[in-house]
This record gives sequence, C-alpha cells and structure tokens, in this order.
Amino acid sequence: MPSFFPRHTTEFRLEEPAAFRQLSFSLVEMALVTGVVLRLVRVLALGHASSSWWFVGGAYAVAIFVLVGMATAHLANYPIRQWSWRAPAFAVLETAAEAITSAALITVGRERLGTARATWHDWPAMVTATLAWRLVVIALWTLLLAAAVTLVRRVVAARRRRTHADEGARTTGEHDAPTTDD
Repeated sequence: MPSFFPRHTTEFRLEEPAAFRQLSFSLVEMALVTGVVLRLVRVLALGHASSSWWFVGGAYAVAIFVLVGMATAHLANYPIRQWSWRAPAFAVLETAAEAITSAALITVGRERLGTARATWHDWPAMVTATLAWRLVVIALWTLLLAAAVTLVRRVVAARRRRTHADEGARTTGEHDAPTTDD
C-alpha cells in the first residue's frame, strides 16, 4: 500500500497508482473536477430549495465533504511544508472552475442566486464570495489536517522509539529489574 502524507517527496516508491490516485497528483485536474462538481451540486440544491430544507442542507454538507475530501486527496501526496502553497492554489483553481461553470450556466439560464435566476450582473459577486469561502474552508481544513498528521507522526515515532529500545534491551540482555513495594 502506498504511503500517504510523506515527509519528503523522495519517499515515493515506483508503482503505478490507480486512476483516482493518479488524478490526485495533479493540482489543476483535482481543482477543476472539484469546481465543476460543486457548482452542479449547488445548482441542483438551489433548484430544489422550495421542496425541502433538508435536501438543501444535505446538498451543502455533501459539497463541503467533496471539497475537503478532494483537497485532502491531493494534499496527501505531498509533504506538509508544501501544503502552504498547494492549499490556497487549490482554492483559487477550484473557484476558477466554479466561475467558468457558473458562466456557462448563466449563459443557458440555469444558474441560481437563491431561488431566482442569476444574471451576468450577479456573477462577479458570486465568484468573489465563492473564493472567500473556499479559501477559508480549505485553509482551516488544511490546518486541522496538518495538526492531525503531525500528532499521529509523533505518536508513531514515540511508539517506534519504545519498540526499538525494548528490542535493544532484549538483544543485549538488559532488562528492567522488577520493583518491590516495601
């Protein structure tokens, strides 16, 4: 199984990754796919807003899950120190893909702004708001993910040190003397 969240890019082994994993190496492709999917989910959710608020809420929950999932799938291929530029670049490219999709939807009269149809006049404000939200969500998620990865690495490293120390003591014949409580 390939190693996720490598410390250095030299830790990659030469093996042909599966199709999605191969896609996840490309910042541009991951962001573009994410942007198109999120805009279409948004249009679908707002198109059915009058039927159920649960549907809209569920659609936005799915959208957030897709956003952070795709960002994670991409970031997992690179060391944490590269995340500082990859995460914001992902947000910008994802927003660009959403903006292009939104422009196409406005052209065919399917883009929504709330329950009404969006127009070209609405487009710049929609793109700006989308970019702001994407930057905030991805930045917060990246910080949380980096903290989790760092914590797990420290726990694993401490466990390895203890295991190596125990193995070293066994091979040299050194054992902790039992303590007595007198």
